[in-house]
Amino acid sequence: MHERPDDLTALQRLIDASYAGAGPHLREIHAPERRLDAAALATRLDGMCLLTLATTTRDGRPITGPVDGIFFRGSFHFGSSPTSLRFRHIGERSAVSATHLPGEHFAVSVHGTAQRIDVEAAEHAQFRQTLLDIYLPRYGDAWLEVMDGAAFARIDAHRLFAFHFDDATH
Repeated sequence: MHERPDDLTALQRLIDASYAGAGPHLREIHAPERRLDAAALATRLDGMCLLTLATTTRDGRPITGPVDGIFFRGSFHFGSSPTSLRFRHIGERSAVSATHLPGEHFAVSVHGTAQRIDVEAAEHAQFRQTLLDIYLPRYGDAWLEVMDGAAFARIDAHRLFAFHFDDATH
């Protein structure tokens, strides 16, 4: 977990505001006992979390694709090729949605805007180190070339919903 106390406070505010503005159907499914607080969410989102990322085409059609999601400092981050269609979409229309759904017992959905980040910049040194800690053990030094050629973005969330239940609670 990379979150600082102020990150967790901001994340909890986002979660609370998201549920306060949710419709009755979502609030019924995501009953309070099935919601994760900020600390529990950050703990569960350790390492790489596969996301389905949605962007929109020029003519307004949604398009989704998988990305490696890294939850860092209270926000999802992801990478792709700088020439990818998703980064072209983000450059033109920054609104995105993403969902981490490893199974029916846990789901996180986030809606916001994608902001490109430079992992070479000093302000993102900790995130770069997190990437190295995750991917070097898996892929070895070859991953350094991948990282150096990739583009990265952070999702600045406007809404975030986190749902979980244990087998015994449903």
